Amino acid sequence: MTHVLKAAAWMTGAIVSFSSMAVAGRAVRVELDTFELMLYRSLIGIVLVVSVAGIAGRLNQVSTQRLGLHLVRNIFHFTGQNLWFWAITMIPLAQVFALEFTAPLWVAILAPFVLGERLTRARGLAAALGFIGILIVARPNPAALEPGALAAAAAAIGFAGSALFTKRLTATQGVVSILFWLTVMQACLGLICAGIDGHIALPSATAWPGLIVIGCAGLFAHFCLTSALQVAPASIVMPLDFLRLPVIAVVGMVLYDEPLQALVFIGAAVILLANVLNLRAEVRPRKHAIA
Repeated sequence: MTHVLKAAAWMTGAIVSFSSMAVAGRAVRVELDTFELMLYRSLIGIVLVVSVAGIAGRLNQVSTQRLGLHLVRNIFHFTGQNLWFWAITMIPLAQVFALEFTAPLWVAILAPFVLGERLTRARGLAAALGFIGILIVARPNPAALEPGALAAAAAAIGFAGSALFTKRLTATQGVVSILFWLTVMQACLGLICAGIDGHIALPSATAWPGLIVIGCAGLFAHFCLTSALQVAPASIVMPLDFLRLPVIAVVGMVLYDEPLQALVFIGAAVILLANVLNLRAEVRPRKHAIA
């Protein structure tokens, strides 16, 4: 029971951080586009990573090896994060978070191509069930596809790619090195994309608090999630992570007058079920490979 309580404590921090980042992102997006937001977020991240690693005496862990793999990983994450920040201004926050939960299913689908793992029957069935959940949440209308829902769904693919290449990096790279190149490379990508039109907006005094929240919350959320996985199995952590949905739904209702939509919760529950089935299959001996 102790490990469950510890995981719950860490996941409370993650839920608060992810929710804070969504609220701050909506506020900052009033005056900055997503590329500018990512630029300033990454600059704040560089300061945080260098400062904390320097105080801890771990800056020497930053390695220049596997820079190509770092770049691929960060392109996936940069793309996914940009789409996520764009989606939170287009559709209800609960819908964005529900679609984001499909990332583990995309990991299962893409793992055979990136990590050389086999695509099992269980993974295929979980992905199919997750796709049904996506349809319930997004409720696509062929006559008028919702750009925000498409962006949120695509963001999940970006996060999945980032997770897969992060797994490859952890074989030779430490956390400090991964976080350092995350912030540095994404600052460079943000600078290039934000400046492609010849103009980069400077944040106003009212935007800086939101940017600081985004920069701090983003790193702290992943730190809490990683810490939770270290003290408890994923089968416990993942359902706790699912609590992000009702929390952000209440936040959206209170702050933005967004309605609580039953279909979003139903679809998210289907996606959660798909993730749980996939996770349970992973902890058992893999059988019935289909590829």
